[in-house]
Amino acid sequence: MANTPQAKKRIRRNERRAEINGIRVGRIRTFVKKVEAALASGDKPAATEALAAVQPELARGVARGVLHRNTASRKFARLTKALSSLA
Repeated sequence: MANTPQAKKRIRRNERRAEINGIRVGRIRTFVKKVEAALASGDKPAATEALAAVQPELARGVARGVLHRNTASRKFARLTKALSSLA
């Protein structure tokens, strides 16, 4: 286990950061689920609005370091494709 004061401080800091990052990822998941729910119900205006809200959230996740930029890009592309295929 941690012996030095610095190692103990790192453990405390890492626990706080893990909690904050978990909240951030959960927030992104919630926004993505809103888009998926609107797509599943076939409500194109609501899905379009939800997609417009999810894009900045994904970008913020990348900027904060909780998502890889390719992951965010892939998620957004798949949601956009699903929306465009909605009749």
